[in-house]
Amino acid sequence: MNVQIQSVKFDADRKLVEFVEHKMSKLDRFADRATGADVIMKLDKDHEKGNKVATVTLHMPGDELVAEGRATRFEEAVDEAIDALKRQLERFKDKVSVK
Repeated sequence: MNVQIQSVKFDADRKLVEFVEHKMSKLDRFADRATGADVIMKLDKDHEKGNKVATVTLHMPGDELVAEGRATRFEEAVDEAIDALKRQLERFKDKVSVK
């Protein structure tokens, strides 16, 4: 799966990019029909909920699944977004198999 990683308002270090690539490669097992993914990491002003935001968009044939994670660290935000995507993928697979 082709994964595009973007960092907004900061420069992502190599370690963070490798972490995201590793997590997305694991997601590939669940999303066997995915054609690609976009990961956007950005800094937010809301320090109470966490100022690190990760948005993951998974491109599926005929659909897109989007999940967002917010935490005090980008690794936690990415984990949160990927967990939400896994739940969405389960529902997506159920919906596709019913048709």
